[in-house]
Amino acid sequence: MRREAVITGVGVVAPGATNATAFWEMLTAGRTATRGITLFDPTGFRSRIAAEVDFDPVALGLAPEQAERMDRYAQFAAVATAEALADSAVSLAEVSPWRVGVSMGTAVGATSQLDREYAVMSRGGADWVVDPGAAGPHLDLALSPSSLSGEIAERVGARGPVRTVSTGCTSGLDAVGYAAQAIEDDLADVVVAGAAESPISPIAMACFDAIRATSDTNDDPEHASRPFDRHRNGFVMGEGAAVLIMEEASAARRRGRVRAAGSRGSPTTATPST
Repeated sequence: MRREAVITGVGVVAPGATNATAFWEMLTAGRTATRGITLFDPTGFRSRIAAEVDFDPVALGLAPEQAERMDRYAQFAAVATAEALADSAVSLAEVSPWRVGVSMGTAVGATSQLDREYAVMSRGGADWVVDPGAAGPHLDLALSPSSLSGEIAERVGARGPVRTVSTGCTSGLDAVGYAAQAIEDDLADVVVAGAAESPISPIAMACFDAIRATSDTNDDPEHASRPFDRHRNGFVMGEGAAVLIMEEASAARRRGRVRAAGSRGSPTTATPST
């Protein structure tokens, strides 16, 4: 019998909304969270606008020591994962950890932390040769591409396939595809899948400024993102995370999570609890 993957839980941390319900309400109301950059002083930048997340990791469930260790994008992913698990109502204690996987995507990784660490080690860019002794204790996590999925795997107790996907703008979509494939290939029964980014930092914004890829509609942030307009002048940088809980269809059906069937009678969607 062919195995199929279904989505049973959703978690979101996004500009203007730190849960899936609030995010959906914002989208359907046509509101935008694009504004002038507040995460650093953007004076002198061509593009000084972005879609930032108003985010307090401790208030949203992370311990202070976790917030200290984790880069901002990993914090987003951890909070979104907790929401997705609650939405799914899956009991991972009843699933072998060797059958639980993680597939997370990111295009730029721990940019925020790397930017901060470089500023410290180079005295704000004054020194060409940096001082490694000035590095913080968690720089190794920021440098490791696998740290995002590793963090989530430890949080959910996953011991099955764990991967971080970095394929540029399609990283999240590819990560979800890998998760579905892992379930279909009988490598896992439950996979935490999604993506996270926190690229609103001086070095990342400067890179996109240099190639004039980002919008310079600084006096009207709410209307700066207009990709299909004849007067478009670049995209708007954003940050956030989205996480899905993906399960093998028959298991989801037994839990009463599957509500629809495909044209051949196969389950395709899961009942949301939000």
